[in-house]
Parts: sequence; C-alpha cells; structure tokens
Amino acid sequence: MPISACSGLLLLTLAPSTMLSGQIPDTAMMDRIRDEGLNHSQVMQTLSYLTDVIGERLTGSPSLKRANEWTRDKMTSWGLSNAHLESWGPFGRGWQLDRFSAQVAAPYDIPLIAYPKAWSPSVRGPVTTDVVLVDVQDEAGLQKLKGQLKGKIVLNGGDTPIPARFTAQGVRFTDEELEAMKEPQAPRGQRGAAGGPGQRPGANRGQAALAGSKLRFFMQEGALAVFDASRSDDGTVFVQSATVPPPADLPAPVAPAPTTTPASGQTAPPAPAPRRGVSVWDKSAPKTLPQVTVSSENYNRMVRMIKQGEKLRITLDLKTSFYDKDLMAYNTVAELPGTDLKDQIVMCGGHMDSWHSGTGATDNGAGLVVAMEALRILKALNLHPRRTLRVALWSGEEQGLFGSRNYVTQHFGSYPTPAGGPAGGGGGAAPANRGELTKTPEYDKISAYFNLDNGTGKIRGIYCQSNEKVVPLFTEWLAPFKDLGAGNVTIRNTGSTDHVSFDAIGIPGFEFIQDPIEYQTRTHHSNQDVFDRIQGDDLKQASVIMATFLYNTAMRDEMIPRKPLTTTLGAQ
Repeated sequence: MPISACSGLLLLTLAPSTMLSGQIPDTAMMDRIRDEGLNHSQVMQTLSYLTDVIGERLTGSPSLKRANEWTRDKMTSWGLSNAHLESWGPFGRGWQLDRFSAQVAAPYDIPLIAYPKAWSPSVRGPVTTDVVLVDVQDEAGLQKLKGQLKGKIVLNGGDTPIPARFTAQGVRFTDEELEAMKEPQAPRGQRGAAGGPGQRPGANRGQAALAGSKLRFFMQEGALAVFDASRSDDGTVFVQSATVPPPADLPAPVAPAPTTTPASGQTAPPAPAPRRGVSVWDKSAPKTLPQVTVSSENYNRMVRMIKQGEKLRITLDLKTSFYDKDLMAYNTVAELPGTDLKDQIVMCGGHMDSWHSGTGATDNGAGLVVAMEALRILKALNLHPRRTLRVALWSGEEQGLFGSRNYVTQHFGSYPTPAGGPAGGGGGAAPANRGELTKTPEYDKISAYFNLDNGTGKIRGIYCQSNEKVVPLFTEWLAPFKDLGAGNVTIRNTGSTDHVSFDAIGIPGFEFIQDPIEYQTRTHHSNQDVFDRIQGDDLKQASVIMATFLYNTAMRDEMIPRKPLTTTLGAQ
C-alpha cells in the first residue's frame, strides 16, 4: 500500500534504519526525488555547457581534459566529495582539428558537407588538386591505377542509391515492442542476435582486407587525401577515426557485424573490433593519409559528374594538431559518502568522450549528465545513503571501453587478457577461456553499477544481463514510474558500453532501456549529435529513475545479488 508523504517523513524521522534498509521502496522519498528531478532540474544547463561551450571530447584531446576538470569542479560545487581525475593508460596521442574546409573548385564551385576523420594528418594547404574516382572490387583493379594518383584526391568507392524515407527517423518504443523485449533473446547466429542477421564472416574478412590494401596502395602511389561517403543521407555525416595502412603480411580483422536494436529494428554500429596491429592514436602509429567523410548527396554528385566525363578539382584545407606529451587519459570520479555501510559502494556513470563532428550530446553527454544529476538530486535533498555513491565519467569508450575497463582492473579485478580478446563485448558475456579471476579487496564491496548510454530517450526499463535474481527487485523499483513511461524489465543482455566492463568480471552491471528517438538514424557518431537533438523532459525523467535506483541500492540491507561467475564466463 502506498505510504503518504507525511507518514513517510514521520517514519524517516523515527526509524530510518527499519524503514530504509528493507526491500520496500520508500514512497515518500521517491516523491521527493521526483519533485527535485522534474521541477528543479539542472540537467539541461549542465549539458549545454558541456556540449555548447566545451564541445567535442575526443579521447586524448585538450577538450576532453577540459571536460574532465570542469565536471570535477562542477560536482564539487554541488557538495559532492572526493571529486578527482583518475588516470589510465597509456592511451596514445591526442588530436585536435584546427582548421578545415573542402569544396569542389572546378569546373565550378560546389561547397561540400564534409568532416575529416579523427587523427587525420594535415595537408600543406590550402591545396587545389585533381580528383580520381577509385571504384574497384579487387587487387587487380587497383593495379590498373598505378601512376595515376600522385598528389591527387581519391574518391574511394562509387555512388550509393538514396531511397526516399517513408517512416520517421525519430521513434519511441511501442507497448508491443517493449513486451516483446521481455522474452529471452535469440541464441547467437539467429536473426536479431548479437551476430547480426544473415552475417557472413568470410565476406567481412574479404572487405576488410581489400580496404587495407586500398589504403596501402593510395599511400604508396602518393595520393594527397582519401574521401569517402557517409553511410546516411539528409546531409548527416557519420564519421569516426582514420585508419593506418596495415602491413601487407598482417591478416585483416573480420569487420564486426552491425547489431539490431531489440524491437525497434534500427541498425546499430557494431561493437569495437578486436585490436590488431597499431591503432591510429598510438604514438608508434605509422603515417597515414588525410581521410575525409563527405555527405552522401555531395559524394554521389561528384561520382556521377566524373562518370559523365567532368574533370573535378577540389580545394582542401586541413590543419590538425597531435598531442603526445601526456599519453595518459582520465576518468572523472566523485562521491556522496555513505554512513553505516560507507565502505561499500554503488556506482553509476556514462562516458564523457565523444567523436568530433558533433558535440557529443546524445553520445554520450546525455548519459553522463544524467549520472551527475542523479547524485546532485540526492545531495540537494540532503540524503545520507548507507552505502557510498560514486559517479564515474569515462573516457576511451569509443575506442573500446578503455576507461571503464582500466578502472575495473585497477579497483576490482581482472582476468588474464587472452590474445585477440574483444575490445568491446556484446552481450554481457566474457570469453570462456579467460583463466582465473584476480580480485582486489574492493571486489566484494561494490554492490552494482548502473550505466546510461543509448541517446537522449527516456528510460523505459532495464536490461538484467541474465541475472534472474534482480528481475523482481527492479520490477518493484520501476513500478512507481509507470506514469513516466518506465516499467519494462528484461532478462536480456545488452553490450557495447561501459556496464560490460563490470559485468565481465561478475560485478552486477546494468544498462537502462531507452527510447531510440533518432539515435541510430541521425545522431550516433554524426555531425547531428548536438544539443538541439536532446529531449529535455526525457533526461529529467532518466535522472529521477537513476537517482532512485542508486538510493534504493544504497539503502538495502543486502547488496545486489550476483549471478554465478560461471554464467558470466560462459558464451551466451
């Protein structure tokens, strides 16, 4: 039976340990959290400064370090304790875009919507040069181009048809889709499983090998730069990092399959691929070419013009800076101290790093400010949780969950790293052959970690990562928020973000289910990942639910139950 606000406050005064250490959610406290989070929120102000003022936050960049320090100081101003930066690494070279423009200069001027890939080198420019279309499917096709690329800009690949859109890019989960998500996920290899529909690993391997051969050939032939097309339309440019040419004798990694967001059917980029060879951010990385991604409409036009006999020239101006004095990267951490169980901790977080064509608003400024706001709410209410609450804002997530993985290793434990082990993870499961877990003294003192990293959408529920013991608990905790659209609890796993680092060593780590909005279709890793795409009311709702889960976890007599370690290690 619901407890009134007055009676709840009376019980808080008379018997806090009896009321709040049990399993029944404190309804009066939930009302206070809801009021602070919905009516006195600071989440949008925090996000605006982070994205509009500080801007993009590529791992290793000066702007990310500024964000590390600003979030530390911001949380200190709210009264949180022990706000500090924790280093991990070495990561490698930082990178910053100083100046960029690109346009067709002949036969007449055509401005281009385009962005250089991260860690691209500069050109000595501005440079105006000829354009060569390279649309080949094998090594033999490349060899026919010998002697034709020196000093020129390569258009890497042909034009791609752009169908009309007859469905909205922005969507919310329907009740039917949420209900379907409660069913256990299909085994790997079936449609909708983590392996992707109809995936052919051999085809991916061949494509990756040809891509490596192309880049190696372009460098050997002395090309000036390589342009490719964005994977979307509407002038949206999806762009990540440049690549370095692999040695000819190094097998190309299998390109990971895209995954399908449960129920929504939206195609998501794959989890990070296993690292092989040298990454472009490594200090020892070999030289590579400037690489630029162009909007598909602009790119297609250039291809069609060339195919019809036009001689294109492009003016390219690209200046970038590399930073290698400090090869370490940093996470930002802060706490709300506990009381009688202060040596035990409850964690939440989201990653602070982003890609560089937007300002990292939906990926993942939204998630990290929700985590910050959750602790601000509890501090503003002058609450004293039994367990210590700790927020962590990760870096290096986009390159392979590096910040959270290193934190987990330093604080809680790790398995021996197998050769060729996964960098990302994709379903809450670690490889079965990882050996014996080495635990630190903190391993048994963390109750749970809660993550938010699926865009700007409101929380609709939570993935339980195959932990059957938490299903009834989380169902009870979400029940008061059905009027806000939350309530779905699924046994399913989800991967490719920072809760995987905890789950992989047996610590309860969870990701919330969020409405897709435009995440995969428009904002994820694109130039449209900006503050204007944020849904403010959704972030307020998410902050309230995150704060509630942290508070309930901190006040229980017992820690969050863990699934058997053998389950964590088994392939799922």
